[in-house]
Amino acid sequence: MTVETLETALHPLMTVDVVVPVKDDAALLRRCLRSLRAQHTRPASIIVVDNGSRDRSEVAAIAERYDAVLIDEPMPGIPAANAAGFDHATATVVARLDADCVPPPDWVTRIAEAFAMDPELEALTGPAVFIDGPRLLRAPLAGLYLGAYRLFVGAALAQVPIFGSNCAIRRATWDQIAEAVHREDAELHDDLDVSAHLGLHRRVRYDRSLGMGISMRPFTDAGSLALRMRRGWTTLRVHWPEDLPAVRWLQRSTRLRGGSPGALRR
Repeated sequence: MTVETLETALHPLMTVDVVVPVKDDAALLRRCLRSLRAQHTRPASIIVVDNGSRDRSEVAAIAERYDAVLIDEPMPGIPAANAAGFDHATATVVARLDADCVPPPDWVTRIAEAFAMDPELEALTGPAVFIDGPRLLRAPLAGLYLGAYRLFVGAALAQVPIFGSNCAIRRATWDQIAEAVHREDAELHDDLDVSAHLGLHRRVRYDRSLGMGISMRPFTDAGSLALRMRRGWTTLRVHWPEDLPAVRWLQRSTRLRGGSPGALRR
């Protein structure tokens, strides 16, 4: 019995689609899709969302080579591309990474197992390490960046935030928030926005064992880093005043006192 057959036997109803937004990253997309096709548990489908690439013909050829579904999202911005991919997905769980990511071979398996073993789990996320840049700085810089993200965004939302390069959401949960997410605004971080819409009543878990390889490219330019920070701040502000940190922490405290389950159990 192959690993894939074994996983299917263990979790016959747990299927995973993978969404990969892409724009002008054909070469890196090839590496990403190759790693997805090498997964111990094959995704039900791989959905590549082209967001206006100048090299679209190359993107199309790569998607076809790796048997991925290619859809186009003309509205600019990762929020629109991400939402289009999730809308297109039909599996039980929808996983998400970026075109410059390289998941370990057990990534899909861990996602399927996590949701199969925890029926109340609605979203899952994990850490990452840089796979390029100065070798000695890869792990500590990734830890610093993602640690700061979890600390500050987690404090602002009073919950575990999902990390867009390494996350998965139940398709049924996406259906509940799809119309509310700010998919039209290219100046927002889609993962932070989705995290806010998941809310305090849904169970979101951070799994240290759910690894991911990411590129250091966005962090080598001061302008790009500043843009990310500005978009993060903008994303938080669009949810105010209803979701001000003080309001969310008060709601969290109320749920804890009431013994309410869900997102407060990590």
